[in-house]
Amino acid sequence: MPFDRRTFLKTAAFAGAAASVAAPGTLVWAVDTAPGSFDFVFFTDTHIEPELDAPHGCDMCFRKIAGLKPDFAIMGGDHVFDAVSVDRTRATTVFDLYKKTEQSLQMPIYHAIGNHDIFGVDTKSGASPTDAGYGKKMYEDRVGRTYYSFDHKGWHFVVLDSIQPTEDRLWQARIDDPQLAWLKEDLSHVGAMTPIIVTVHVPLVTAFATYAEKVTTTQKYNTLTVDNAPDVLAVFEGHNVAAVLQGHLHVNEMIQLKNTQYILGGAVCANWWRGPRMGFSEGFTVVSARAGKITTRYETYGFKATALPEKS
Repeated sequence: MPFDRRTFLKTAAFAGAAASVAAPGTLVWAVDTAPGSFDFVFFTDTHIEPELDAPHGCDMCFRKIAGLKPDFAIMGGDHVFDAVSVDRTRATTVFDLYKKTEQSLQMPIYHAIGNHDIFGVDTKSGASPTDAGYGKKMYEDRVGRTYYSFDHKGWHFVVLDSIQPTEDRLWQARIDDPQLAWLKEDLSHVGAMTPIIVTVHVPLVTAFATYAEKVTTTQKYNTLTVDNAPDVLAVFEGHNVAAVLQGHLHVNEMIQLKNTQYILGGAVCANWWRGPRMGFSEGFTVVSARAGKITTRYETYGFKATALPEKS
């Protein structure tokens, strides 16, 4: 493919950290270089809303993250509660609230889309598919692309979009065909030894259904795990995928499959701002990258719920 200025990588620099960001359709010509050492934070499922002291909780979390001074943060989806089943005024309110509160982080932030981040898909919202911002458009306008990749200090990062609205106004957890083709192309230009970290909202690999109570299996579409996860894992074959960071289920879990760690990162909101979720407190994951490998730790930030639990 001939070089074109439109495909040139955008370079972002902030507080000494730099990364090149590749949009879908952009080729990243990478070579193996010695991977650097750094820390970053993975946080997910803030579910921010005006109620339940959620803005204060998010601010507490973000200020603690900022105090750790990581190179950057990755947000794993479900920024707001909720855009799916509410009208445009409410959806705009919670997205504005998230944007304002996120300013406490004061660092580069990369985002993944979550199922609560799509606007008006549930018919209860009163929204129409022809409305401005419907589906993923509000997220794209306010947050950015739903899948992309970037590089940092010899590591390659991929952010995937696991949320696919359906024609009958539901949603399915799936990596769609155009995105799967993009992923193959993206990874084909990454050096064979370059360590790769993938972020996705709905898990590709989890044991959650084996230990969680009341797991719903009668839904029309798979929303617990990525429905075509085997297709995605097949793309990973032959690449040095060190870890996959996942959200959605609000528990902290680590699974080693072949040479890849599949990490559920807990939730900033834990049990939707009503205390711990299955024994897991509100928190985030600190990731330390060293010598091409990662270690992680889950940190809480001291939030005290003001409401009784309603969800298990």
